[in-house]
Amino acid sequence: MVTCKISWKAVLPNCFKPKVDTINVLPSEAKVIQISKQINSDHHNRLAISDISTDSRSVFISLDDLSSNAIIGSNLHVFTHDELKLITSNFSSANFLGKGGFGPVHKGFIDDKIKPGLDAQPVAVKLLDLDGNQGHQEWLTEVVFLGQLRHPHLVKLIGYCWEDEQRLLVYEYMARGNLEDQLFSRYASCLPWSTRIKIMVGAAKGLAFLHGEEKPVIYRDFKSSNILLDSDYRAKLSDFGLAKDGPEGDDTHVSTRVMGTHGYAAPEYIMTGHLTSKSDVYSFGVVLLELITGRRAMDKKRPVKERILVDWARPMLRDSYKLDRIMDPRLEGQYSTQGAKKVAALAYQCLSHQPRCRPTMCNVVKALEPILDLKDIPIGPFVYVVPSAKCDKEMEIGALKT
Repeated sequence: MVTCKISWKAVLPNCFKPKVDTINVLPSEAKVIQISKQINSDHHNRLAISDISTDSRSVFISLDDLSSNAIIGSNLHVFTHDELKLITSNFSSANFLGKGGFGPVHKGFIDDKIKPGLDAQPVAVKLLDLDGNQGHQEWLTEVVFLGQLRHPHLVKLIGYCWEDEQRLLVYEYMARGNLEDQLFSRYASCLPWSTRIKIMVGAAKGLAFLHGEEKPVIYRDFKSSNILLDSDYRAKLSDFGLAKDGPEGDDTHVSTRVMGTHGYAAPEYIMTGHLTSKSDVYSFGVVLLELITGRRAMDKKRPVKERILVDWARPMLRDSYKLDRIMDPRLEGQYSTQGAKKVAALAYQCLSHQPRCRPTMCNVVKALEPILDLKDIPIGPFVYVVPSAKCDKEMEIGALKT
């Protein structure tokens, strides 16, 4: 006779909220050795996100596994909580950069006195909000994922902290913040047309890299706030806590619970939970619309018919006469007319209701790159400032010359 042990936690899961550190369980030695050998024998054969899923229970990764790099084979640095407090001046409000779904982010500075072997540099330190919607699983996904993959358009993870219930991540510092703030903050200057295209080319290359991996990755949360910008406006994707392994073999999709951000998620994914790389393409199309129009994907402050950007703007993308109505007025006409038409046509394709009709991200990159070279951007208008009556004649002449 076979007996099974059933706990109250299994019968009434909602009554038991686990602590963040409850999965700090040592993996079985055989399982760890098998995966470690597999990865070390072929660096392209990365540890899949599903391999560390706490739902599948296929692998338990402990702090020792990460710090020894036995599992992911990375060169990430391990920080103590005290070190990160020192780096960020005790997470002072003066160093606060912002807050996302994962938690607050603070700026810090590392030098070789704090962490020998690291070049002196500014960093961004992200703290897991213990009362937020994300937890250890998302934190671990980020560490394992970015610990294995490097690309010019993925944000670089420098290290992490796993100490008691504390979960922190240390990234390279991105001087321009995120695209959402650059587009919509009242204090930010208007992004020039050429800069917007440069940003989207970089973001498209990041997505194309993920989709083209031997084990494809679906980003699942592509949006303007997850596109970070360095001092030269190079775009880098960040926040991979919701990333999923793409379908392999004969599978056409991955079935998963719907996660992401309303306004960016593909309609078929919301309705069925079927996730594919074309779900990311749809989200990319939404961000393209944000760049064209200067409007948010969701804006409850606008009239009812204009609150959902895709519903309002998509019907006008194929009509060059109507396209002028939806272009960001802050550009003041300073954009390539041919480029705007090409971007609008591409956005229309990405936002197709039929996933199979959307382009691949490789084709998106090929469509966007030539737009960078278009030179039909009008010269800015001449602005004459009328001098005040108190100005003398010399000042008037100087103002006119200016």
